[in-house]
Amino acid sequence: MVAACGRSEQRQRLLPARLVVYFVLGLALFSPAPYLEVMRHLVEGLRGMGLLGNWHVPAKSSLFRARQRLGSEPLRVLFATTAKPMATETTPGAFWRGLRLLAVDGTCWDVADTEANEAAFGRPGNGRGTKKSAFVQVRMAALVEVGSHAVLDAELAGCRTGEVTLVGRLPRSCGPGQLVLADREFLGVPLWQAFTATGADLLWRVPANRILPVDKRLRDGSWLSHIHASTDSACREPVVVRVLAYQLKD
Repeated sequence: MVAACGRSEQRQRLLPARLVVYFVLGLALFSPAPYLEVMRHLVEGLRGMGLLGNWHVPAKSSLFRARQRLGSEPLRVLFATTAKPMATETTPGAFWRGLRLLAVDGTCWDVADTEANEAAFGRPGNGRGTKKSAFVQVRMAALVEVGSHAVLDAELAGCRTGEVTLVGRLPRSCGPGQLVLADREFLGVPLWQAFTATGADLLWRVPANRILPVDKRLRDGSWLSHIHASTDSACREPVVVRVLAYQLKD
């Protein structure tokens, strides 16, 4: 992977690219531990086995430069290569009537408060006029396997980018044999059609105040209805949906 991305070293370094890949993964696993502590976690087992020789944990500035040399491409390729379904038919909660259960959702993460990060990702408003949050944030939307919690695909952007925009890029990882779950904020004709076009089945929540007229009542109590696009002129034809009404009891 490192070689395929053109990150192989021309000379032997204290921090070879392969080690830096593990280091970046460690930054996520041991967050919010500082750089040097993460590196010590990575190598302490090797030291106990006598495999480090004269190698020593480098200065923090060296770790910064090593990350810059590595860049983001090897991590992107690593994710694309390993982000696969992990659940089997015996995994609890992974399948329903032969369909693999997936879910789409979004979240925001605080990131380092630097000028570069603020320029790239921005700060959310704090609800107090024009003031901004104290934290720089990244927004992520992900397609997750329900049974294993494995992330199959993800999109990241600045915190001002809407979740619906990011989720709109995830149908590329969907297909037949899947049942995709989503929360109420994602229901819309363009997004619905993008996912159904892949051959996947959908089960999405609807806001309680959303009116879905009964076009045809079915024997099990559900009914056929339709939804319209609110603004997209290319999606003006109504889309037929099946509605399941439920109530959660405490």
